[in-house]
Amino acid sequence: QVQLVESGGGLVQPGGSLTLSCAASGSIFSIVSMGWYRQAPGKQRELVASVTSGHNTDYADSVKGRFTISRNRPENTVLLQMNSLEPEDTAVYYCNVRAYYSAHNWDEFWGQGTQVTVSS
Repeated sequence: QVQLVESGGGLVQPGGSLTLSCAASGSIFSIVSMGWYRQAPGKQRELVASVTSGHNTDYADSVKGRFTISRNRPENTVLLQMNSLEPEDTAVYYCNVRAYYSAHNWDEFWGQGTQVTVSS
């Protein structure tokens, strides 16, 4: 099994910044990708940003230029630096990891979620 521990959520004023962190541990053979999704009340969960093992990144159009995802390979952590936050960014943010837990078997793992609230 793979465990994910998230941190860094909270309350911030519009225009402010937050950094989310997610650390993966457990039976990790290799990581395929790490990323962040978010879900606002009454809305579907959506991809915010992801980074593959080859360092290819993908961002939602709504966060391009404001958010940056980065991965620390030795520590199996992923960071989401969020700048110029807007009220529309308010949501529960979930860490997502796709990883092989053996030589031939992979799965998708989710963190417990961390609340980000952007409000004055």
